[in-house]
Amino acid sequence: MAGGWARDGAVNEQIDASIEDELKRMQARRRPEGESLAECAECGEDIPERRRQAIPGVKLCIDCQNERDARPVMRGGINRRGSKDSQLK
Repeated sequence: MAGGWARDGAVNEQIDASIEDELKRMQARRRPEGESLAECAECGEDIPERRRQAIPGVKLCIDCQNERDARPVMRGGINRRGSKDSQLK
């Protein structure tokens, strides 16, 4: 069902494009590289051997990683939905 001047399927195409963009962004996230550190790069605490084996290239202890993950990430995006007012003109 099309709304306004949009062609049939335009809304679904926009949703699919948004999902595809988010998947690409998530896949592009950097993974730890290189050799794991024995001590946390931020606080200096020992990183447990099991964590170093589970995540090759890990640089942070669990507490520092949790703290980093909890920080809000500001990222811009494209609002493909448009405003309701622009569709009513």
